[in-house]
Amino acid sequence: MADDTEPAADQDSAADVGHDLEAERTTAPMSDYSGRAVGIGALVALIGIAIVFGIPLVAMGL
Repeated sequence: MADDTEPAADQDSAADVGHDLEAERTTAPMSDYSGRAVGIGALVALIGIAIVFGIPLVAMGL
């Protein structure tokens, strides 16, 4: 049976990770992004797909 008791105060439960919501540097899931950033990302993805599939198709003569 699992132990459902709370950890002692001096034990590290990994629940407190110390996020500073007022910090200048944030991680991506916390950051807002604009429609322009989404558009640039989509364009980069399309160019990458064209390169990945286009070069082999051209090399095969299609």
